[in-house]
Amino acid sequence: MKVPKASIYFDRYHLSKDGTAAVTIRVSHRQIRRYYAAGYTFTPTEFDRVMNALRRTKRESDVHKDLQYQLNKALQVIEALPLFTFEKFEEMYLTNKEAADTVNFAFGKYIEQLRAENRIGTAVSYECAQRSIESFKPGLKMADVNRTLLLNYENWMLKNSKTLTTVGIYMRSLRTIFNRSKIDRGLYPFGDGKDKYSIPTGRNIKKALSPADVAKIYHYQPEPNSTEEMARDYWVFMYLCNGMNVKDFCLLKWENIKGDFIEYQRAKTERTKRDGKKISVSLKAETQAIISKWGQKSVNRNAFVFPHLQPGLTAVREREIYQQLTKIINKYMKRIAKKLEIDCEITTYYARHSFATILKNAGVSTEFISEALGHSDVKVTANYLDGFEKEQIHKQTDVLTAGF
Repeated sequence: MKVPKASIYFDRYHLSKDGTAAVTIRVSHRQIRRYYAAGYTFTPTEFDRVMNALRRTKRESDVHKDLQYQLNKALQVIEALPLFTFEKFEEMYLTNKEAADTVNFAFGKYIEQLRAENRIGTAVSYECAQRSIESFKPGLKMADVNRTLLLNYENWMLKNSKTLTTVGIYMRSLRTIFNRSKIDRGLYPFGDGKDKYSIPTGRNIKKALSPADVAKIYHYQPEPNSTEEMARDYWVFMYLCNGMNVKDFCLLKWENIKGDFIEYQRAKTERTKRDGKKISVSLKAETQAIISKWGQKSVNRNAFVFPHLQPGLTAVREREIYQQLTKIINKYMKRIAKKLEIDCEITTYYARHSFATILKNAGVSTEFISEALGHSDVKVTANYLDGFEKEQIHKQTDVLTAGF
C-alpha cells in the first residue's frame, strides 16, 4: 500500500510579478497532490536562507521552526489515519490551522478578496491596519494574539500619536480577521470577559451645525458658476438628502429619481443588506434646483445625474474621483465657514451630522432618523446624536439653578 507523503514546497519556477512565491505543505497520495498554504511568501533567495543557512537571523529561525512544525503536524495526521483520504486529512490538519498563520498573512488573504470584489476603500483601510500591526510586531502569529498583546499594541499606537478613534478602527479590523478565521474560540482574544480585550471607543467629536449656521450657508452668495458655488450647492444637496455621502452622490442615476423622491441604496451597505432596502429622500425645491443647475440631462435613465463618473471606470479610479471631489468640497466649505464666521472647519461629514442632529432637535424620533440615514442599528444613530443629547442635558437641567 502506498504511503502518503508530505513535504515543504516552494515553487521557484512560477514566481509572481514581484519575484516571490508562497510556501506550502505539499501532500501526495496516489499521484494526486494537494497544497496547503503555510502562511509565508518569499523570493527564492529568502526561502533558501530560511531552509539552509548555517547562521539564520531570529526571524529566519522562527520561520524555519514554524515550517517544520506544520510539516510534522501533516505527517502526524497521515500516520494517525488508518485509511488515508484527503477529506479526512484536511478535517484533522486544518483544525486550528489558521492559528499558526501570521496576522499579516490573514490580512493579506482578506485584502485580496476585498480588491477582487472592488471594495477598494475597505481594502485600503485594512491595508493601513495590516501595516500598523506588522510594524508593531513583525511576523505576529494569530495564536499569539491575546489581551496583553492587544493592550501593548494599543499603548504603542497611542505613544506613536494615533488617536483613540484610529486605535478602534485598527482593532475592529483585526477582530474581523479573527471572526473570519477557523480558530478555536478559546484563542479568541476580543470581548468583555476576563482575559478578553475590549476595543476602545473614540471620543465623539460633535460635527453638527445649528439651524442658524446651516441657514447662513444656504443664503451665502458665492460667485455664480464658480467652484465655490458648486461646493456650497453640493454640500446643501447632501444635507437635504438625508446626509448623503459623496460616493452615493456621485453614483446617483436618473432612475433613482422617482417623482418627488430620490430612492437609492447606500453603496456602503449594498453588499451586506440582503433585503436591498432603499433610502427614500424627499426631493425639495432646493434640491431640484441644484440638480437643474449642476446635473447633466439625459434621456438614459441609467445615466449619472452629476457629471463626475462615467461608465467603464475601474473601482480604483472611481475612488480617486470620490476622494478628489470630497477634497474640493471640504476646501471651499472651510473658506465659506471662515467668511461666515462659523467657528468650525466644515466638511462633507458635517452635512450628515447636521441632518441627524437638527431633526432630533425638532423632536423627530431616533428610529426615523436611523431609517433616513440608512443605519442598520439604532445604536449607530445614537452615537451620531451623542453630542446633542449631552447639550440637551445641560440645557434642561439649567432650571435647577435658574433662581440662584
